[in-house]
Amino acid sequence: KLYNNSKSMPNKSPKKNTSLDYKSSGVDVEAGYKLVNSIKPFVEKTKRKEIMSGLGSFSAMSKLPSNIKDPVLVTCTDGVGTKIEIARKMNNFGSVGKDLVAMCVNDLVTCGAEPFLFLDYYVTDSLKVKTAASVIEGIAKGCEEANCSLVGGETAEHPNSFPENSFDLAGFAVGAVDEKKIIGKNGCIAGDYLIGIESSGVHSNGFSLIRKLIEDKNIPLSASLGNMSLGEVLLIPTKIYVKQILELAKKIEIQSISHITGGGFFENIPRMMANETEIKIEFNFNDWPSKKIFKWIQSEGDVSDHNMLSTFNCGIGMVIAVKEKDVDAASSLLDSMKLTNKVLGEVSKNKGNKASIEIV
Repeated sequence: KLYNNSKSMPNKSPKKNTSLDYKSSGVDVEAGYKLVNSIKPFVEKTKRKEIMSGLGSFSAMSKLPSNIKDPVLVTCTDGVGTKIEIARKMNNFGSVGKDLVAMCVNDLVTCGAEPFLFLDYYVTDSLKVKTAASVIEGIAKGCEEANCSLVGGETAEHPNSFPENSFDLAGFAVGAVDEKKIIGKNGCIAGDYLIGIESSGVHSNGFSLIRKLIEDKNIPLSASLGNMSLGEVLLIPTKIYVKQILELAKKIEIQSISHITGGGFFENIPRMMANETEIKIEFNFNDWPSKKIFKWIQSEGDVSDHNMLSTFNCGIGMVIAVKEKDVDAASSLLDSMKLTNKVLGEVSKNKGNKASIEIV
């Protein structure tokens, strides 16, 4: 359903005071109708010209983007993890909606795909229209930033299945890329250079560790971290890289791309490299604008360098691989997009069967 709550027939009973309806079981259909009406204005803003269906349909119809000559469909799904719990404690839900979009479309664009459809799944114990509308408004804003249509989703109430006033999110993105322009088919090879691109902060990974640190040390989210509170810093939404990466790909040949998500450096960077390659990266938190939050996590939690780099993005949200001749051009273009970037190192051959990474 595309944000369309269908009516349920009430159960009829011949006995007085014993009849049941959906609301008495914990599902408020009327709240669903209110939510649909409240989200229509900002969902409509995301509509691309390819979309053929409207809000309230049972399914969404879309033409393929006409600017893509030989389209290959690309799909992905993700969530925002336990960052939701920070949002709940801060009573600030708009940013996690944008996080949801970012975590999906940033994965999508690693192969050069242009996202054009997005759907979400919102599940809760009891639907709070204001909270859900705030989340979906954030999703719509993320879709606008990624030039992606929010074509619908599912809002579900699961009474007695979730803790009170809690919810969870999942997102689903569809994109397309010209088959001849797919990025990273074979991974980067020896002689290529990796360039790191700044993150906006923690993004949406590693929050179980952060929440344990906060709980164990009884640290309030109101604690100061620079000119913001800790809670505000943690809720900075995930940066969406779609427009910048697609623009970059028009001007230089990108060999491969890695989105630094769960698993940090050690899991994600080898995924962009060909077998029998390795890279040695000199890493310093001070190179990146979001250093404060990561240095705070490491210091307060006594987290080792290895655990930091295998859990968090540590200031680098995306890594691109380019040929040596394109390094300066790529860096200059990223500078013009106001994205802090740094050459991480040169890829070289190794004797193993898999790609490997060493952080020094």
